[in-house]
Amino acid sequence: MIEFENVSKSFWTGKRRKVILDRASFRVLPGNSMGILAPNGAGKTTIINMMAGLEKPDEGRVIRTSRISFPLGFMGGVVTKHTATENARYIARLYGLDPDYVESFCRWLCGLDEYFDMPVGTYSQGMRARFSFALMLALDFDIYLIDEGMPATTDVEFNRKAGGILRDRLRNATVVIVSHQASTLEKFCRSAAVLRDGQLYMFDTLEEAKRLYDYQAHG
Repeated sequence: MIEFENVSKSFWTGKRRKVILDRASFRVLPGNSMGILAPNGAGKTTIINMMAGLEKPDEGRVIRTSRISFPLGFMGGVVTKHTATENARYIARLYGLDPDYVESFCRWLCGLDEYFDMPVGTYSQGMRARFSFALMLALDFDIYLIDEGMPATTDVEFNRKAGGILRDRLRNATVVIVSHQASTLEKFCRSAAVLRDGQLYMFDTLEEAKRLYDYQAHG
């Protein structure tokens, strides 16, 4: 479970204070995958980072009682001067997993060939995204965090393999995905919320959330 208790978060932009959340309280329960709809710049990445523990709220608290993934695309745990091999084995040890398994899984899924033994800092954005996604899928989490703003990969074979693995994982896991497009959420989420001006409006169904989101966008 992830629970936000009266969480507030804001940033100073240099001209004004931008409010991301204003005393928000909600839960993400196991088995109930959730989407958050928000326009660009509303703070989607900040919320996902708070769920992962990468950012702290200004007020309130975030309670995590499940194994929660790092956000898809997050490279904070990857040392760019090291190779994918070295990074995969190091992260496997951090999570108490077999380094041989994590390395071989990522090597198979990424399809980076000889680049897997080169420093991650030499990779293109797409290659880094593939490696990051593979690392996330190599580990076993209860809740997977996906931020549509993270770098995407256009590699068709990788997307086919990774998408199939993610669908299998989600049979027994939960996903939280933030997006500015409702169509992105439809594959994964039953319930959804709308983030607007620091307020998070929760709905039991994605259809209800879409109606409010569309109304706010065009109203």
